[in-house]
Amino acid sequence: MTASVKEQVLHRKTDFQTIDILDTEVFGRVLLLDNHIQLTELDEHAYHECLVQIPLLSMDAPRMALVIGGGDGGVLRELAKHSTIEHVDMVEIDAGVIEASREFLPSVSDGAFDDPRMQVHVGDAFPFVKGANRKYDLIVADSTDTYEEEDGALSEMLFTDEFYRDCSNALSENGILVTQADNLLFCPYSLEAIQSMFARVFPKTGSYQAIIPSFGGFSGYCWASKKAEVSMKFPATKAGSLNLRYLNEATWAYAFSTLAF
Repeated sequence: MTASVKEQVLHRKTDFQTIDILDTEVFGRVLLLDNHIQLTELDEHAYHECLVQIPLLSMDAPRMALVIGGGDGGVLRELAKHSTIEHVDMVEIDAGVIEASREFLPSVSDGAFDDPRMQVHVGDAFPFVKGANRKYDLIVADSTDTYEEEDGALSEMLFTDEFYRDCSNALSENGILVTQADNLLFCPYSLEAIQSMFARVFPKTGSYQAIIPSFGGFSGYCWASKKAEVSMKFPATKAGSLNLRYLNEATWAYAFSTLAF
């Protein structure tokens, strides 16, 4: 996806990756990691609402959540909307992403980093999840994609059976694990691989989609659980107080429709 750039707001190299934030004509501010778009001001709400709210609104009174990655704070913002949430652990390996997002993309987190329910851990998610001493009602893997042409991607270890077995151990009996699954049109193999992996670890799995223009049109999501189900019907009563911008009865129904190309 291309857009006319007005200004380069930030260019920073951390120990893990290169962070760029650009001001663009169409998408507003854009966050890139190693030259790959992670979010834009135009449509990040659609991505984050679907990643968090579709599984979360399928539950009754979720209390504990774990966020893997998510250094921009968008997942935290969506979790903070729920009064039943008592505690959230976020594990982000690169403090630079958090710092850059708080300074140059504050609307994405919308103050959620300062919510006392949010506990931010800067470090590797792999040992954190393996040693987790809580049971989480929702686990959100908001990690970067792994790209075919790039070896040693930061998120590579997160796309393994071992990691998701650890996630299963940290998930409550009625909890749901969800991850982004790349572009369904251009990279359908990503969702297929994740769902196959999930099926080796969890009794239940499923997927859905959202319209995200900056991601090339479509973004896929994959979920897994021990026995919970993601609702295919829009929970209008529960969603009514959340000030959702993308999700409604039509887009929720679209999330579970068949992508026809």
